[in-house]
Amino acid sequence: MQLALPWLGPFGDRYLPVRTMRRAAPRPPCFAPIRLPTPLFDLANLPDADVVVLAQQGREAAFRELVRRYERPVFSLVYRMVRDRETAEELAQDTFIKALNHIERYSPEFKLSSWLFKIANNLAIDHLRKGRLPTVSISGSPEAATASEADATSFEVVSRLPSALDALEARELGSAIERAIAALRPEYRSCIIMRHVEGRSYEEIATTLDLPLGTVKTYIHRARHELRAALEQQGVKE
Repeated sequence: MQLALPWLGPFGDRYLPVRTMRRAAPRPPCFAPIRLPTPLFDLANLPDADVVVLAQQGREAAFRELVRRYERPVFSLVYRMVRDRETAEELAQDTFIKALNHIERYSPEFKLSSWLFKIANNLAIDHLRKGRLPTVSISGSPEAATASEADATSFEVVSRLPSALDALEARELGSAIERAIAALRPEYRSCIIMRHVEGRSYEEIATTLDLPLGTVKTYIHRARHELRAALEQQGVKE
C-alpha cells in the first residue's frame, strides 16, 4: 500500500509515493526485579514438628507459638510438683528459656510435649531437692490465686464407704494422703502425680522422665507401698 505525502522543498509541492512502515511493537518497560515478601505461615494450624523447624531457623514468632501451646500444661505440671504459684511461674519460664537455648537438640521422633515436660520436671525436682518439700493440700495449693489453679493442684479422694456420705472420714483420709504424698521422694512423687493425677501412661511417663519403663513401674510400685505404709501408721486402713 502506498500513500501520497506532500513534499515541501525547493521543487514546490510534490506528492511522492512512499511505503508505509510498520510500527515496531513497543518494548515493555524495564522494571527492577520485584522481591516477593516471605510467605506468612498460619502457625496456629501447623503441627508441632513444623513449628519447631521454624523455631530452629530462628523465627521468634514460631517459638512464641510453642510457648502459647504449652505454657499452661507446663505450668500445671510444675505447679503440682512445687505447690507454689510464684515458684511454678519461675520454673515454667526457666523451662521455656532452656528449651529455646537448646531447641536445636529437639528430635522430632519424640513428642514435643514430652520433651518440654522432661525439662520442666527436672527443674522441679532440682528445686525440691534444694529445699523442704512443701505440704500437699487435697483442696489445692494454698498459693492458688484462682479456682482453676486450686482445681489443677487438688487431689480427688474417692470414698469407699458404702454410702459415700461420711464427709468427715473422707476429709480425714484426704489429710492423711496429703501428708503421705508430701513425704515421698521427688522422683516417686513425680511419677505418682503423672500417673494418678494427670492420668499418663507408663510409657509416656518413661519418655517424659527419660527413664526405662521398668524403672517407672518400680518407682510407682514403691511410691504406692510407701503411701500405704504411711497411711497405716496414721491409722488409716484401706
